[in-house]
Amino acid sequence: MGFQQHGNMEVGLSGITLGTKNKYKRMNSELPEGYDDVLHQEARRNSTRKYVIACAFFASLNNVLLGYDVGVMSGAVIFIKEDLKISEVKEEFLIGILSIVSLLGSLGGGRTSDIIGRKWTMAIAAVIFQIGSLIMTLAPSFSILMVGRLLAGVGIGFGGLIAPIYIAEISPNTTRGFLTTFPEIFINLGILLGYVSNYTFSGFSPHINWRIMLAVGILPSVFIGFALFIIPESPRWLVMQNRIEEARSVLLKTNESDREVEERLAEIQQAAGLANCEKYEEKPVWYELLFPSPSLRRMMITGIGIQCFQQISGIDATVYYSPEIFKAAGIEDNAKLLAATVVVGVTKTLFILVAIFLIDKKGRRPLLFVSTIGMTICLFSIGASLSLFPQGSFVIALAILFVCGNVAFFSVGLGPVCWVLTSEIFPLRVRAQASSLGAVGNRVCSGLVAMSFLSVSRAISVAGAFFVFAAISSLAIVFVYMLVPETKGKSLEQIEIMFKNEHERQGSEMELGDVEIEQFVQDKTVLTN
Repeated sequence: MGFQQHGNMEVGLSGITLGTKNKYKRMNSELPEGYDDVLHQEARRNSTRKYVIACAFFASLNNVLLGYDVGVMSGAVIFIKEDLKISEVKEEFLIGILSIVSLLGSLGGGRTSDIIGRKWTMAIAAVIFQIGSLIMTLAPSFSILMVGRLLAGVGIGFGGLIAPIYIAEISPNTTRGFLTTFPEIFINLGILLGYVSNYTFSGFSPHINWRIMLAVGILPSVFIGFALFIIPESPRWLVMQNRIEEARSVLLKTNESDREVEERLAEIQQAAGLANCEKYEEKPVWYELLFPSPSLRRMMITGIGIQCFQQISGIDATVYYSPEIFKAAGIEDNAKLLAATVVVGVTKTLFILVAIFLIDKKGRRPLLFVSTIGMTICLFSIGASLSLFPQGSFVIALAILFVCGNVAFFSVGLGPVCWVLTSEIFPLRVRAQASSLGAVGNRVCSGLVAMSFLSVSRAISVAGAFFVFAAISSLAIVFVYMLVPETKGKSLEQIEIMFKNEHERQGSEMELGDVEIEQFVQDKTVLTN
């Protein structure tokens, strides 16, 4: 059945004329003006969202390597001890040295990313980690195993630092928190994969199984090579190199409108000190960090402090040494120990989803409060369970419950929010290297916990160690209340201005004053024109 023609007018199926004088008009004639523009804008919005998510996804692949190492080493070390006949001290050193050495990668990563860019620094990290993992897999002795571990640590330090910075610099303001949690998501996914790998390959002989476990960790870094052909360079780094048109090209792909692109570009240029060719007398970045201004000093206290609290509250002891905790509760069979760690990994990974959906809706501070309070309760409960009750099924159940509770609360707040904050609070000029100092604090604290937990546990018991962690976690609550601002919904440049205001850091959510906003808008308008 078709349409008949009557002169210049169409006739519908029922014979009713669809001319302009007829009250029955074609549907498309009733569409409002500008409807095509709305469709185009919606299509661009969807395209932009998918592109930014893809960039965040690929940039976070390096973090799988860190997570996988944490998870896999907790089980692999059981068989490494049996195969290479290493002592408990060497076991602590083997586990903890990666965190200590990764600080070298963190220190070098900030400077390297300022020179060659965020994107290619991530590539270097992947290559170094691949070499280290290969050496560990083939290691015939403890000494060679340590050489591979040192290289893997440097690679993890490079990659773990740069991913949050890169994602924060390409993300729109409204979804920056959500996207910057991706690295923590991938760390959790890596931990879970490590636990599953331990359980899957534990049935092989002790000479082979731990090598297979470590070799599997090479696979994620292979995909990073593919990612380099997809993700762009950070627009903020491009502006720092005075490559303005390239930066605009990237912003056009990551922002929803041309007007927003020009506003963001003007803000970045202003922050970088390049707008209107207003060059200032530059001090070396290291000088600014050694002798910071009052506002930068506050940023550094907040950024480095939250990084240190993330680790000294004992998360690595819970994750690396969960088999030791469950042994203290009464589990003796290796297969059951590794199965229990898989439960911990699943819990840690699932609860990171809570942070993903809430960080841009509820803000950073509420999640940090929930996280640190919950962790304090769970850490204290682990200590109480192990000290008050004898070994048995009841204590095993309590230990698994509270260990899972601890990693769940960690994943809700302190885990992801820590990296989000340190990637967004520092000024553009010093962001990479200031963030690297935070990462160094994180890795040093991680290494100290990992390299001392067994010794401390032997001295004051496993329960006593967790009472100490609970006390430190309670201090983290005070730190968040006193020194961590709310950054939800603000651009990176607005956050910088916020920290410069010496009167808005009293523990409540801090907003820009009306005068500051007006001045900021005026500056942007002048720069855009």
